[in-house]
Amino acid sequence: MLQFEEYKVKLNNLKPEIEGLDKALGIEQAKREVEELEIKSSQPGFWDNPEESQKIVSRMGSLKGKVEAYGRMCTLCDDLLTICEMAIEEDDESMLEELETGFKELEKTVAEQKLGTLLTGEYDSHNALVSFHAGAGGTEAQDWCAMLYRMYTRWAERHGFTYKIMDYQDGDTAGIKSADILIEGENAYGFLKGESGVHRLVRISPFDASGRRQTSFSAVEVVPDIPDTSADFEIKPDDYEMQVYRSSGAGGQHINKTSSAVRLIHKATGIVVSCQTERSQFQNKDNCLRMLRSKLVEIKEREHLEKISDIKGVQQVLQGMHWLPETVAGRADRYISFGQIGQAVVFAF
Repeated sequence: MLQFEEYKVKLNNLKPEIEGLDKALGIEQAKREVEELEIKSSQPGFWDNPEESQKIVSRMGSLKGKVEAYGRMCTLCDDLLTICEMAIEEDDESMLEELETGFKELEKTVAEQKLGTLLTGEYDSHNALVSFHAGAGGTEAQDWCAMLYRMYTRWAERHGFTYKIMDYQDGDTAGIKSADILIEGENAYGFLKGESGVHRLVRISPFDASGRRQTSFSAVEVVPDIPDTSADFEIKPDDYEMQVYRSSGAGGQHINKTSSAVRLIHKATGIVVSCQTERSQFQNKDNCLRMLRSKLVEIKEREHLEKISDIKGVQQVLQGMHWLPETVAGRADRYISFGQIGQAVVFAF
C-alpha cells in the first residue's frame, strides 16, 4: 500500500499546479467567448456569409477543444485520487497498473498544457504558413525536401492540427521542388516558429550509383497566418502583378485545361507566391493574397524587432543525420531537429 500512498502525495502536490493552469490558459475567458459565439451562431441569417460563419465555427471549435482538454485533465486527476483512496481502503493492489498508466498520462498532459502557457507572442496563437524549398543538390535535395514535408505534416496530424496544401511542385525525378501548407490549430505558429531555417541531411545517397555520402539542404520558412480583417497591412491591386497559368499534375476536370493557377508578384519587395491546388482561379487568388499578406506583415514586424523579437527567429542550420544504421529506401530512420528552445525533436518515418 506504500506505493498508493506515494502516488496520493504526488497527485495532491500536482493538483494545485493543475488548478493554477486555469488562469494561465484563460479557461474562464474561453468559456465566455464560446457562449458569445454560440449565441451569434444561433441567430437568423448566420449562414448568409459562409466564409465569416466558417471562421466563427472554427474559432468556437478551437475554444471548446481547449476547455474540454483542461476539463479532462482535472477529471483524470480526481479519478486517480479516487483510485488511490479506494485501493488503500480495500487493500487492493490490482489497481496499481491502472494508476501508474494514468499518472504518466496526467504528467504528460500537464507538461503539454504548461508549454502552451509559454506561447505568449503576439502571433503565437495564429495558424502557421509553412513553406518548403529544396536547395542546391538536384534530386537529392528535392528528396530531402519531401522528407521534411512528410515529417511536418505527420507531426501536425499527431498533435491534433489540420493542414491544407496551398501549393505543391513535384521534383524532376523524386521528391518536391517546393510546397506551401497552412497548418491550422491553437498555437500552431507558436509551436512551429522555431523550425524556420535551413535543414541539412547527411547520408549515403540512394541516387548515387557510387554510394557516396551526400549533404543536402532544404529551407523551411514559417510565418503566422494573418486574417484578411487585420489592419496590420493592406494590399492594393496596384501593389502586385498577377499571372495565371495552367496547373501541373494529373489531369481532370478544370485541371490542366484552364488557367486556374495563380502567381502573385509583389512589386515593392519582389516576393512571389503561387497557388494551384483549387479548381477556381478566384480561390487560388484568395490563397495567394493570404500568403502574401502574412509574409508582408512578417517583414514589417521584423523591421521592428524591439517590439517583437521572435516573429520568425534567426535563420539557422538545423542538422539531420542517421540515427540508426538501417535505412528504408535510402531514407534516414530518424531525424533530429534542434529548435530555438534547445530541445531535440526526433521524427520517425
